[in-house]
Amino acid sequence: LVPVGVMGVLNCTPDSFFDGGRYERTASAIAHGRQLVAEGALVVDVGGESSRPGAEPVPLAEELDRVIGVVEALSGETRISVDTVKPEVAQAAVAAGASMINDVSGTLAEVAANAKVAWVAMHRQGDAKTMQEDPSYEDVVAEVHGAVLAMAQRAKQAGVEEVYVDPGIGFGKTAAHNLSLLAHLPELVEAAHAAGFGVVVGTSRKRFLGALSPSGATVPPEGRLPGSLATASWLALCGVDLIRVHDVEHTVRAIRLARQAPEAMASW
Repeated sequence: LVPVGVMGVLNCTPDSFFDGGRYERTASAIAHGRQLVAEGALVVDVGGESSRPGAEPVPLAEELDRVIGVVEALSGETRISVDTVKPEVAQAAVAAGASMINDVSGTLAEVAANAKVAWVAMHRQGDAKTMQEDPSYEDVVAEVHGAVLAMAQRAKQAGVEEVYVDPGIGFGKTAAHNLSLLAHLPELVEAAHAAGFGVVVGTSRKRFLGALSPSGATVPPEGRLPGSLATASWLALCGVDLIRVHDVEHTVRAIRLARQAPEAMASW
């Protein structure tokens, strides 16, 4: 089997929706990053500004203070991605050892090209403060796929050699939008791979999973692990290159089983 990479989330923030405040201090963030690697993460995604719905922007100096020491400490031990929308933070993180820019704004392709690092082009409707107010599309699949593939092509033309697309599950989408994008994910993977791009997707602990409870009650982030593992297994079967998650060890086990099960059952 071709390995599916797991990107471990390392939020160095006080206000991220699931683990905000747990790894706000540099020492605890570094320790958790090492734990993610030990659990099987191929990439650690370090972020110092929450991108959750309604999040407030973080001053540049504060974001730099949160992430650069963590990137420096971990970059010699694993591949580091920096999760930021600020060019200054991206540039500083690359100087500290990051080799990937995970860009929810879709605006930092030129920064990645100049720095000669990988770039993740993610789709987002609106910004962190407004994206979930009233997301709407005429055809969410066609619009999102078209947007991220166009961003990726522009990045390639700008000189980025390693480009990934991300449909932005939960970023300016309703639960129905998210489910439609997941249902049509094989189409995006096929198109991206044909063009030479990788695919990154994150569903981990997201709000739409909590809205799918059989009881109808919204499940808080702490109770969304089953949905996270179910969707991660689907992502693996679709051929997604990097699956961005909080729960690395559980996810690695789940996707390994998901990818081996069809082959094993075929031999029964």
